[in-house]
Amino acid sequence: MRLKWWFYACAVAIFALSGMAMADDEHGHGKQHGRGNDRDHERQYYSDHDRDEMRGWYREQDDHLPPGLAKRDRLPPGLERQLRLRGTLPPGLRKKMAPCPRELEMRLPPPPPGCAHVVVGGHVVLVNRSTYMVLDIFHFER
Repeated sequence: MRLKWWFYACAVAIFALSGMAMADDEHGHGKQHGRGNDRDHERQYYSDHDRDEMRGWYREQDDHLPPGLAKRDRLPPGLERQLRLRGTLPPGLRKKMAPCPRELEMRLPPPPPGCAHVVVGGHVVLVNRSTYMVLDIFHFER
């Protein structure tokens, strides 16, 4: 009877440990498995060239910035923290969305289907129009 009890206890322990190892692999903690997932998660749609184009456009504008990009349009710190990559744009920030200026839009690559370049409190944001998921953010330095 005692041998049978030890057998069951060891079997349960082996199953529990193997389940924990598989859970680690699913969440990107495995040796090789998680590396590709981390890169995909951090993928940015705006390339370095696109970011240089946005900086150049911003410098050319001097004091003639459109609504959403002027200094007075900066977000309060509470709303600023809510604007994050791969997050959903909350209703308070959706109200502050403005169309991207046409001159700037022409310098950027076309957005993916169902997405748009918008301006939110000094940021150019690539957002999904139906889910309001933020795909990329560019902040203009002042």
